[in-house]
Amino acid sequence: MTHTTHPGRPYPLGATWDGEGVNFAVYSERAERIELCLFDEPHRASQTARLDLTREDGNVWRAYIPKARPGQLYGYRAHGPFEPQAGLRFNPHKLLIDPYAKAIAGYVRWSDALSGHRRRGAQHREFEINRGDSAPYAPKSVVVDTAFDWEGDRSPRTPWHKTVIYEAHVKGLTRLHPGIPEKMRGTYAGLAHPSVIEYLQTLGVTAIELLPVHHAVMDRFLVDRGLSNYWGYNSIGFFAPDARYSSSGVRGEQVNEFKQMVKDLHTAGIEVILDVVYNHTAEGNHLGPTLSFKGIDNVSYYRLEPNHPRYYRNYAGTGNTLDATHPESLQLVMDSLRYWVEEMHVDGFRFDLATALARGEHAYEREGAFLRAVGQDPVLTQVKLIAEPWDIGEGGYQVGNFPSPWAEWNDKCRDTIRRYWRADPHQTPDLSRRLYGSSDLYGHGGRGPWASINFVTCHDGFTMRDLVSYNEKHNEANGEGNRDGSGHNESWNHGQEGETGDEAIRSLRAKQMRNMLLTLFVSQGVPMMLHGDEVARTQRGNNNAYCQDNKLSWQPWALSPEQEEMLEWTRRVIALRKEQPALRRPMYVPENRVSWLAPHGGQLSEAEWNDGNTRSLGMWLSGCGDGDEAGDTVLLLFNSSDSELPFCLPATDHDRQWSLALDTNRPSAPHGEELYPAWSNYLLAPRSMTVLTHSTGEEEGP
Repeated sequence: MTHTTHPGRPYPLGATWDGEGVNFAVYSERAERIELCLFDEPHRASQTARLDLTREDGNVWRAYIPKARPGQLYGYRAHGPFEPQAGLRFNPHKLLIDPYAKAIAGYVRWSDALSGHRRRGAQHREFEINRGDSAPYAPKSVVVDTAFDWEGDRSPRTPWHKTVIYEAHVKGLTRLHPGIPEKMRGTYAGLAHPSVIEYLQTLGVTAIELLPVHHAVMDRFLVDRGLSNYWGYNSIGFFAPDARYSSSGVRGEQVNEFKQMVKDLHTAGIEVILDVVYNHTAEGNHLGPTLSFKGIDNVSYYRLEPNHPRYYRNYAGTGNTLDATHPESLQLVMDSLRYWVEEMHVDGFRFDLATALARGEHAYEREGAFLRAVGQDPVLTQVKLIAEPWDIGEGGYQVGNFPSPWAEWNDKCRDTIRRYWRADPHQTPDLSRRLYGSSDLYGHGGRGPWASINFVTCHDGFTMRDLVSYNEKHNEANGEGNRDGSGHNESWNHGQEGETGDEAIRSLRAKQMRNMLLTLFVSQGVPMMLHGDEVARTQRGNNNAYCQDNKLSWQPWALSPEQEEMLEWTRRVIALRKEQPALRRPMYVPENRVSWLAPHGGQLSEAEWNDGNTRSLGMWLSGCGDGDEAGDTVLLLFNSSDSELPFCLPATDHDRQWSLALDTNRPSAPHGEELYPAWSNYLLAPRSMTVLTHSTGEEEGP
């Protein structure tokens, strides 16, 4: 087929259909020639056309094809120097994914032909160009019609302090759901199925944070083991929803399916937050494949070692790091983020290894190019921005150091809650800081407790069930000799590791899960829970299930009585948080509206604070707040010791009685039906916590 071409427009980058034809535009500063290749099928070796792009000025190569249509498959071939020692890796024998592709069809089918240099198996000849054609093995970019009837869709825009985040995997959450048609299970459409939406609503979450949905590559070493990169932290298409999760097709249909999912979730009042991986790409290190950026303009897109540009800086631990200080790479990331907000209607982002993006020449920079660009963007400052505030490089740990309007994953909250309920010494002072919203980390620079994304478990690590059941990781199924993942879990097994028939141990483990979940949801800040923790999902001790696309990782829907009890407990805990404004303040609680109590009913003394053996704590939160919603006064009682503890209940205004809301030792105790007078003792069971409330007056604390 003969294609008539015109010079085209330099912007927007990518493939843009205007109703009559398609404009193709791609950036490359150092290429000497770029060809546009058109295909009929994702894994066909032969092109239906091979057309030269033009560069009249600047560094954008483009062409306009009048009769091209949505669904057209394409890729690029870039000509230029192949000089790896200088950081130049052009190789026209490699078909390249458009960095701005809005959809990608097909997957990497591993072959040595995907390498820019010559290789045979494990043998690399890095400075010899590989003339094998990668087209049969490479994914194809897709021209997309972006038109979609949103029918007046609007973001729920849930305020931070009312947000409850549910971290989930598109496939893992829905793959086993019996109420979803088989074809839709594990897909965007499955996630938007009425049965799933109803489940999320009755659970009480307000936002679903999806593990990466950018089109990703399955690592070669995993494929060779019969595994896959299930989590998807190996992106290659920053604009393209991964076609693995499409039930409707891969030639653009996945885009509309994703949009419909967002629209349906918005209708239900649920926000969509994407876990995004801009810190690196799937092209790996100097020995990795040439799939896109590496072949288009390696020097512009990646951080190279200044004195040895053959090599990549590796702040992400995956072989390369995207260079967000370069204007073109920064534009790519910003354009991608705005696209997902404006075209796909998502409500926010969690940035994987955000420190890597925020580095200047080397060190983290609060006022660096990336954070400054985001902070002044009129679109992005209107959505939720969450940093994973670390990477593996020097000075990479930056918890508390991101500027407003960023929130951050708070690993100190995670560690403190775990350590407290494990009964480690010297944890009570730190627990009070986390309950207060970690003002020691976020009480500066205009941020409040909303900047603290509190969690106990996430996709990376043990599930909550496994956290209380295993001392050691059991990652044998990953094929790495159990060497991957974090280390041991210390003394959580209470005498037996793994599943057990011992009723006492099972009961204690269930209570410990309730303790941690309740502590998470009564802490000031924004709670985030891992999908499946509400039903005590187990990964059988695997704390690095990134490659386990099977029942080990998938959400169970056929529940045991114990799992049903955990689900009901979780619903009650989330409902309590929503019911009590004192538990979710938008700003830090004034000092006269919070008190820290000892079991004798009075304020904790300095000696008690400093005693490493202090295992109990009371927190009084006034229900009245300046400009906040009115609500009950809340009393939180904690006992991480192995002994029963009488806790003297403080006086209330007008001699009102305390009402029991939740007790982790008695999860079925009815809400509000048990009353306790002031100065009476409430018996806290070993390893348990209790929440009591009373309708507020204007008291200033006990």
